[in-house]
Amino acid sequence: MSRTPRIGILTGGGDVPGLNSVIKSVTYRATELGYEVLGIRRGWEGLTHHDPNIAPDPHYVIPLTRDSTRTIDRTGGTMLHTSRTSPRKFHADRLPPFLSPEEAAKYTKDGVIYDLTPIVVRNIQRLGLDYLVPIGGDDTLSFAQTLHEQGIPLIAIPKTMDNDVQGTEYCIGFSTAITRAKELINRQRTTLGSHERIGIFRIFGRDCGFTALYTAYVTSGRCVIPEAPFDLDQLVETLAHDHRTNQSHYAFLIAAEGAIWKGGSIQEIGEADSFGHRHKANIGEVLADEVRRRTGIETAFSELTYDLRSGEPDMVDQMVAITFANVAMDLIAEGVRGRMTAIRDGKYAHSALPDPKLGARHVDLDEMYNQERFRPVYTGLLGHPVLLGQSLAPTD
Repeated sequence: MSRTPRIGILTGGGDVPGLNSVIKSVTYRATELGYEVLGIRRGWEGLTHHDPNIAPDPHYVIPLTRDSTRTIDRTGGTMLHTSRTSPRKFHADRLPPFLSPEEAAKYTKDGVIYDLTPIVVRNIQRLGLDYLVPIGGDDTLSFAQTLHEQGIPLIAIPKTMDNDVQGTEYCIGFSTAITRAKELINRQRTTLGSHERIGIFRIFGRDCGFTALYTAYVTSGRCVIPEAPFDLDQLVETLAHDHRTNQSHYAFLIAAEGAIWKGGSIQEIGEADSFGHRHKANIGEVLADEVRRRTGIETAFSELTYDLRSGEPDMVDQMVAITFANVAMDLIAEGVRGRMTAIRDGKYAHSALPDPKLGARHVDLDEMYNQERFRPVYTGLLGHPVLLGQSLAPTD
């Protein structure tokens, strides 16, 4: 007897608005096409820690139906929950509790780092998944590439507020992040003006500056980004000039978390996550201190990070999330595997899974950022996609 085909879906890495819209839309379309849908909870951890003695383990695997997902798109976050888990890089203290020392020894060469890829593949097979739909950024999708190489059928969906996944001009979560940042900065302008301060806003962007750049674009602000180490003296002088010439005597700067001045360095702090990332010391606080010390003008530092990823998605993110989900199901229905939904040349498309060796996608400094003025480029955009960045067409 033939069985009902089955799709698994998971969300990995940081949460962003729009994830629940993807989960709902995949579930609705999949059931229309005759699939069962399983939600994998807590990202890749759901497939490393799923207990094979419990089928399925409800702590990590839940059935998804039209009824159970009917209203989830009205809120932010991810109803499947998430984690920053890399199955290829597990430390001994995070191994699944069901794994005996004898079996664990099969997955390590040095007794320190464990590669649990075989366990993930085994759990996918035990759960009877005919396709997997992982939703994530570069780190989450880098393991999707590993699974593709292992022969696991999957279609990936990109999400990240940094908008830095290779192969697509847009990632779910980006528009809402910019919308929220704009609202927060515009609200704080009144306080900056009332106290005649220089405001420093720290925003996401460890390796690339899209979030800071686009926020600067819609607030007419200045920004510093990781791709362009800046002259600290010039930046301080520019902000002091803005403060002096503004009729309300305030100025502000948007600093991506990975931005750095020429010859400077920002210390990394805390423990590394499963992907090897540590937090960078706060560039916003450092710059606020430097500006105050060098100019004598009072500064105000504000952290614009987790506020940008919480709450429901804006219209763009909800629309892209719904469409990416349906494009993914179109590809699955056609038997396509090992691809990622994407926007290329401003159009919905699909592309190769991101190559981990390429790292994050970066701002084109020649076309998008004026390094002398610390501002986005506003001119010469005729023919550019709606989202202004460099086009990635044609589809590879």
